[in-house]
Amino acid sequence: MVYDMSIRFALPQILRTAIDLAAADWHSNLKIERFWQKDPSLWTRDGEEKWMGWLDIVERQQKDIGTFAALAGEIKSADFHTVLLVGMGGSSLCPEVLAKTFGRMPEFPELRIIDSTDPVQVWEVRNEINLPDTLIVVASKSGSTLEPNILKQYFFEQMKFAVGDEAGAHFIAITDPGSKMEQVAKDDNFRYIFYGDPAIGGRYSALSNFGVVPATLAGLNVGKLLDQASKAVAEAKLAVDSNPAVQLGLLLGTAHNAGRDKITIFTSPEIHDLGAWLEQLIAESTGKLGKGITPVDREAIADPPEYGNDRIFAYIKYTGTADFSQDAAVAELQAAGHPVIAIEISDLYELFGQIFTWEIATAVAGSVMGINPFNQPDVESAKIETRALTSEYEKSGTLPTREPVLVDSGVKLYATPAYAATLQAAAPSQTLAGYLRAHLNQIQRGDYFAALAFLPMFDSHERVIQGFRHKVRDKKRVATCLGFGPRFLHSTGQDYKGGPNAGVFLQITADHARDVDIPGARYSFGIVIDAQAAGDLAVLESRGRRALRVHLGADLLLGLPALAAAFDEALS
Repeated sequence: MVYDMSIRFALPQILRTAIDLAAADWHSNLKIERFWQKDPSLWTRDGEEKWMGWLDIVERQQKDIGTFAALAGEIKSADFHTVLLVGMGGSSLCPEVLAKTFGRMPEFPELRIIDSTDPVQVWEVRNEINLPDTLIVVASKSGSTLEPNILKQYFFEQMKFAVGDEAGAHFIAITDPGSKMEQVAKDDNFRYIFYGDPAIGGRYSALSNFGVVPATLAGLNVGKLLDQASKAVAEAKLAVDSNPAVQLGLLLGTAHNAGRDKITIFTSPEIHDLGAWLEQLIAESTGKLGKGITPVDREAIADPPEYGNDRIFAYIKYTGTADFSQDAAVAELQAAGHPVIAIEISDLYELFGQIFTWEIATAVAGSVMGINPFNQPDVESAKIETRALTSEYEKSGTLPTREPVLVDSGVKLYATPAYAATLQAAAPSQTLAGYLRAHLNQIQRGDYFAALAFLPMFDSHERVIQGFRHKVRDKKRVATCLGFGPRFLHSTGQDYKGGPNAGVFLQITADHARDVDIPGARYSFGIVIDAQAAGDLAVLESRGRRALRVHLGADLLLGLPALAAAFDEALS
C-alpha cells in the first residue's frame, strides 16, 4: 500500500488478512465518519468526545497565524539569546522534538527544554544560561502539575535576582483558561499568556499552542508546519483504503490483539527525538485495563533472529539523511517476515503532519483495542503517591525509609518482602550481580525489560544504561526500554502500571551530588525527585510488577560503571 505520505506496510499474510477485516468493518459501519463526529461509541462511552478538540486544532491555528507572525517578529527583534521551556510530558516533548530536529534558527534564540526535577540537572541548566537574555516559557495545561510549578518558582526567583522588577517580562505562560498557572502569570506580570484548549489532552496537544508557540519563539516557519499538518488532516478524512492514518491505527490495534503488543521505533538520526514524543502518545493512550502497546525507542537494530513475534517495527526515514545504514537492516527484518511500517519524509517540516497522523492512528488503535485512548488513570496514581510523600515531608522533615534487602559495596537494593524472598532464593550469590541475575531470570518470553533512571538525563549516563540495556536484549531476546524520571512518569509510566504485567523493571536512583532549594517550599528538588522515585516504585509494587530498585552513591562516574559491570557478571 502506498500513500501520498509514503507510508508502506510489509506484513505477514495472517496479519494483513486481519487488518483487511478490520478495514471492512470500518467501511461498512461508517466508522471514519463517526470518528470525525466524535462518536464515543467507537470506544467505551466514557466521555471520549470531550477530549477530541485536537481534530480541528490545525484549522483553528491557521486562522490565528497573524498572532504567531507578530510574536515571531517581536522575538526576532528582542535581545533574547535563549528560550528556556519548563514543562513535563505533553507540554515539553513536542518542543523538545522541534529543538533537537531544527537546532537554532538564524536571528532567533536557542530553544532549550528542562523537564527534570533532578537537582544536578536543574543546577546545570541554571548555570548554562544567562538570565538577563533568557525568555522562560512555563508550559502546563492544568496549571497544577508539580514539575513545571516548582521549576517556575525556582527560575522566577533566580530571574528576580538577575533583573529585578522586570522579571515578569522574561516569562510566557502556556496554560488552559482558568488554571492556577493563569493566575500566577497575571500576578507576576508575565509578558504573555497563551491558552490551550481544555478539550485537548496533554499528549494530543502538540499542534495547539503547546507546540506552535515554542515553534514560533524558535523562529520556525509556523505556516509551513501547519500546512503540512493540514495535508495530514485531509488524508485522515479519506475512505479507509486511501487513509494512511486510519490504516496505521488498524494495524496497531489489530497487531496488539494478535499478540504483537510492542512497537519498536527506528528513525533517521536527524529526527531521532520523534521517538520520545511517540512513546508518550502510544504508551499513555493504550496502556490501561491490562492492555497496552509498549513503545520501544532508541533500541539499536539487531539481526532478525533476535526478535520474537511480539513486535511490529516502525522505520521513519528522512530522505535527506546523511546516514542510510539502517536501510539494509530494516530490509532484512522485512524479508524475514517481521511486520514493518516504513515511512519517508522529504522535508523536516513534515513532522507536524506525522504528529497528526500518529494521533489519529493511536485513537483508532484504541477503538480496535476497546479502550479509552484519552485518559491516563495510572499517571494520576503516581502523582497522588508523590503528593502524599511530599506532604509527609512537610510535616515531619523526612521521607519514609525502607530497609534495603541487600547492601553490596555501598549499593543498596530494595524490593517488596515477597519479591526479595524470590530473588534471595534464586540468586547464585548474595551480591549485586547475584540479585541482578535472579531479577533478569524473571524475564519470560513476551516480556520486556525497562530501566527507569531517576538520575540527571545526561548523555554520559544514558550511554552506560544503553550499554547494559542492549546486553539484556541480546541475552534474553526481549524488548527493552529506557526512561529517565520523572519524565517517563508522564509518558510510558502509564503503560508500565496500567498495561499488561509483562515488564521486569529496574529502578535506578542515587544520592545527589548537590541539592537545590525551591523558593516558598519546605522541600528541595532532591526531596521531590526522591519522592517521585519512591512513589513510582510503590505503585509498580502495588500492581504486582517485578520491580527492583538499585540505589547508587553520589558519584555516578563510579556507580554506573559498577552497575554495568554487575550486569556483565549477571548475564555471563
